[in-house]
Amino acid sequence: MPRVASGARGIWQTDSAMNLYSRAFPRNRRTRSEDLPGISATARLDRRTKSLSTRLRPGDIAIIDHADLDRTGADALIGHQVSAVVNAARSITGRYPNLGPQLLVEAGIPLVDDVGPEVFERVGEGERVRLDGDTVYLGEQIVAKGRLQDLESVSSAMAEAKTGLATEIEKFVANTMEYIKHEYPLLIDGIGAPALRTDFEGRDALVVVRGYRYREDLATLRSYIRECKPVMVGVDGGADALIEAGYRPDLIVGDMDSVSDRALACGAEIVVHAYSDGRAPGLARVQSLGLESVTCPAPGTSEDIALLLADEKGASLIVTVGRHDTLIEFLDKGRSGMASTFLTRLRVIDKLVDQKGVSRLYRSRVSPKAVIPLVLAATVTVLVALVILPAGQIFIRYLMTELDTFRYWLSGLF
Repeated sequence: MPRVASGARGIWQTDSAMNLYSRAFPRNRRTRSEDLPGISATARLDRRTKSLSTRLRPGDIAIIDHADLDRTGADALIGHQVSAVVNAARSITGRYPNLGPQLLVEAGIPLVDDVGPEVFERVGEGERVRLDGDTVYLGEQIVAKGRLQDLESVSSAMAEAKTGLATEIEKFVANTMEYIKHEYPLLIDGIGAPALRTDFEGRDALVVVRGYRYREDLATLRSYIRECKPVMVGVDGGADALIEAGYRPDLIVGDMDSVSDRALACGAEIVVHAYSDGRAPGLARVQSLGLESVTCPAPGTSEDIALLLADEKGASLIVTVGRHDTLIEFLDKGRSGMASTFLTRLRVIDKLVDQKGVSRLYRSRVSPKAVIPLVLAATVTVLVALVILPAGQIFIRYLMTELDTFRYWLSGLF
């Protein structure tokens, strides 16, 4: 450190001394972000929450642009243990009572709402930001400011949103009926399924969508999966759900926008959902990974296509996990109607059952009550055989000899 004249009084108060000190210790010029109030963490940004979830790490601050944040998106953010969520849009617009914001605040994750789309221009992927209350800082600069949500504000917004639900139902039903007029051939002709290597004929099919409670539903089906060995079908991110649960999908169906590269490369057969005119935006991604696939042009959702494929390929029973059935679930997905889903259900209804139906009707063929008597009977049989049969008596004498040898060796140690 440079020397300063010893006669100077108030040395640290002089400008020259402060300049020398700053040059000697440049890291002390500013307070570290970790010492400032709020949450300092790495920012991860994406306008699509399900795309962002593939890049999140525990402790990240997730910056999203998700109006009416749905339950599935919130579950993904909570599951990746983000430290906070900053939403460029309004998490509850009032269109319908979506559950995502409530789940976040109940999980103790700060949610700052309606900060505006400019945050995507001011913050870069991987930059370290600080969230203090309702304000986002990059270094010392304010880059976004919104409303910090809490249980009270979320509850109030949810109550207001319920008043608009009747209007949404009217629009939803009208849209559904309008599209049924155009999509009814789906009920009569099916989808014209492409040739597949995967054999469905006479087997159960398990179709997994990464929807509500999919983890819990898969866990309750372990005995069924182990004993019935159904064909495993993952719908987009449902393939990752199967892998997370310890299974390998046999078939992956979807537009390839939310399934991971790891799942695509697991060895499963891949069916890319294409539009009715043949355009398949997800095909380029599969080809870029050097993987083979087939396309299936059809109206409706990827979930519908997976059900129709299983039906047309001869599945005897179609079990679903995480599928979307209720009005709130469809509104969460941003769908204005459910025509294709309604028609699909009509076509496969004789084979279709959800996880709850299987868990209620199916019982493991080997119950604990049956196993205990079998174990006791086997134990008694072995003991009787050892006592009565000559070979058993020889085995007992052999064991006694070995036991004596061990005791002799053990006594030598002490």
